[in-house]
Amino acid sequence: RKLPRILTVSSNSYEDIIRDHKVDAERLHIVNVGVDTNQFRPLDDISPVPGRLMTTASADVAMKGLAFLLEALAKLRTENDSIHLVVIGKPKYDSKATKLIKELRLSEHIEFVSGVSDERIVELYNEAQIAIVPSLYEGFSLPAIEAMSCGVPLIATTGGALPEVVGEDGVTALQVAPGNSEDLAAKIRWALKEPKLRSTIGSAGRQRVVKNYSWRITAEKTVEHYRALLSEVQVDAHR
Repeated sequence: RKLPRILTVSSNSYEDIIRDHKVDAERLHIVNVGVDTNQFRPLDDISPVPGRLMTTASADVAMKGLAFLLEALAKLRTENDSIHLVVIGKPKYDSKATKLIKELRLSEHIEFVSGVSDERIVELYNEAQIAIVPSLYEGFSLPAIEAMSCGVPLIATTGGALPEVVGEDGVTALQVAPGNSEDLAAKIRWALKEPKLRSTIGSAGRQRVVKNYSWRITAEKTVEHYRALLSEVQVDAHR
């Protein structure tokens, strides 16, 4: 509360901090998280694998909503044998996610990937037909803009800051209510059947990230606030 200037990553977080921590709004400023759009990009030599879904989620954090994605996957598996999920993350042996995977008989249809390079993550995004952010709440979402930057069509929930990050529903991403596996399954099913929709949303999502969330933009805005703070400190020092 003594800091003269505070940075946060989204309008949603801005409102939460003011409400929950009673921070003076004049001291709080928004600088979005960024992504390296030159690295996280569409790769012309990689084609999406039919039926492949991808998510980046901590399997052991309930707020990330992986359980609802697993339930949606189980529903879709009864209709489409090619559907499978790649998860960037590593669950604990006895975690709730691990138990749910066994309960839903999804062990052969999910691959957990961890400890890989950014280059491999970019390849994995490009190999996916759809990327999914199933979180119940996000203060921003780096995985969302990474996927969009790679030109992968994104399905994200409306939890927390996700709507302001991913943009207009049906234009730059597809949105679903958080915590609803039925709606999530329906949206995935629809997107998989519509290649033109996936292509259009993937391209628009990439354009949105390049325009708003590159690391250069984040760095420039951060520098602006450092300069403003230094000016304020110098003024105070001469009083």
